[in-house]
Amino acid sequence: MPQRSSDGEVSSPVASPESPGPDVVVLGIAGGSASGKSTVVSELVRFLGPGVSCTLRHDAYYHDLAHLPLERRIEVNVDHPDSLETELLVEHLELLRAGRSVELPAYDYVSQTRGPVGTIVQAAPVLVVEGLFALWDERLRRQMDLKVFIDTTEEERLERRIERDRAERGRDREAVVQWHRERVQPMHDLFVEPSRSYADVVIVEGAHNTEAIRALAERVVEMLQG
Repeated sequence: MPQRSSDGEVSSPVASPESPGPDVVVLGIAGGSASGKSTVVSELVRFLGPGVSCTLRHDAYYHDLAHLPLERRIEVNVDHPDSLETELLVEHLELLRAGRSVELPAYDYVSQTRGPVGTIVQAAPVLVVEGLFALWDERLRRQMDLKVFIDTTEEERLERRIERDRAERGRDREAVVQWHRERVQPMHDLFVEPSRSYADVVIVEGAHNTEAIRALAERVVEMLQG
């Protein structure tokens, strides 16, 4: 079980080579756009402690649209599972399970293209897969030992997306709201919300639910220790 030190940091015994249990635990974390998935993952990683986990974000695997003119790229429905190169993510998970490192694609959300140099991710005892469709795709689910869904209301998700897209992607509020109504929410209803049925754990209120995230970390440690 993770232990908290006097300065508030959380350490874990999973890093000890004497700890029994499986070599790797793969954790899938899904939820709607702007549901707080990334924040939950950050908190989970902090609870687990340094060197215990690595994270693969599904949205780094969007297909490179460099072959399309700029005006055509906006027509691609990036809120559909087919917009992602999931087979590459599955391949990377298999390599990480085998103790190999992988190069996470460097995706630019503004230009909808991949950069020439990605981020090297090293193998770790806990592999966290985070994304809208992390639980939707059967190929990913087969890799997972524990599946988690972040449950956040549509109203809160929309407000978070407005704030994020205005700050990070230069979009105005009206454009974000329109995109949400025409693309994001319909795809959420069709793909993301149904994937909740595959979850072993549902975290309500996302990143605000610190106790649930701590309990998730403890469960992961128990799985590692067998």
